[in-house]
Amino acid sequence: EFARPNAIRAYLRRELSGLMRAGAKVSARASRPALAFDDPDFFAALDEDKVDLRSKKLFLFGPERMALSLDRLSHYCGTPAESFQRHVVFTNYSMHVESFRERFPDAEGPRRDGVQMPAWHQPTPDGNGVSLVNIGVGPSNAKTITDHLAVLRPDTMIMIGHCGGLRNHQARGDFVLATAYQRADHVLDEALPLDIPVIPNHRLNTILLDSLDAAGARYRLGTVHTTDNRNWEFNQGRTLAMMKSARCIAVDMESATIAANGFRYRIPNATLLCVSDKPLHAEPKLADDAKSFYEASKRHHVDIALAALDRVRREYPNGLPNQELRATDEPLFGTEATGRRADTAP
Repeated sequence: EFARPNAIRAYLRRELSGLMRAGAKVSARASRPALAFDDPDFFAALDEDKVDLRSKKLFLFGPERMALSLDRLSHYCGTPAESFQRHVVFTNYSMHVESFRERFPDAEGPRRDGVQMPAWHQPTPDGNGVSLVNIGVGPSNAKTITDHLAVLRPDTMIMIGHCGGLRNHQARGDFVLATAYQRADHVLDEALPLDIPVIPNHRLNTILLDSLDAAGARYRLGTVHTTDNRNWEFNQGRTLAMMKSARCIAVDMESATIAANGFRYRIPNATLLCVSDKPLHAEPKLADDAKSFYEASKRHHVDIALAALDRVRREYPNGLPNQELRATDEPLFGTEATGRRADTAP
């Protein structure tokens, strides 16, 4: 069951066509009256704790959950949910929006002022373009936007924010490509326990790495510590101990949250950060220094991410392979497999 299927029209066409090529027969019909937002039963229909998240990615969300998220996307981002493209880039700086709009002057943007997380879209006829969302600062916003965006089943999500560099040989303007995350953001601890490993998509990371090399950029690969405490420097003990134990190379406030929700909802994701300060090496983020750094780095950062997505679209027009996103006992279309192992399903 889907709400407003036109919002995922391109995705449905691609996925259902694949099933039909494999011999499936597909029919569409009205299933039942939609529950209104003010229906007392609507609230209960939103509960993900009742949903088997091993279900095929096409069927992860019920129509009520989908309807609410589509409405929320319009509210937070200022554009119709139908405008979102298959590839989504997140930032927390308006300068990246400016760079994106310079590259795509005809991009569709918010239809009203003052939206919380403005989105800009570079559309293509097949919906395989790029959307950029300025999510603001902090893991709460990162969770909110990815909770709702997940119903659109995007092909990729990339975070391109800034970070504090934690290593002596990093410099402002160096890039950080996350290979793992230390989750101190706390907003998804109940939904996804901390003992579950969360890593970026390997293929997407490889393509980003190639883009960094092609651009001649300085970078370092390693673990990113994501915190919910903007002023962690005021209470350093526990945070520093965590960073050192995991050999972290950077600290930010959104990356692990996006990665964790990407894991939960089976969306390939990656993180490409840029070092804006070095809190452990007497280089805090100060107003004048930050302004000059932002101006020098903004276009380079966006260009590297978009170059990677251009390659993804060329080489993987049907989306990145998702075998690594499936569970070992994943059922076939919501039912346990009979006569064959579930992990051999197409």
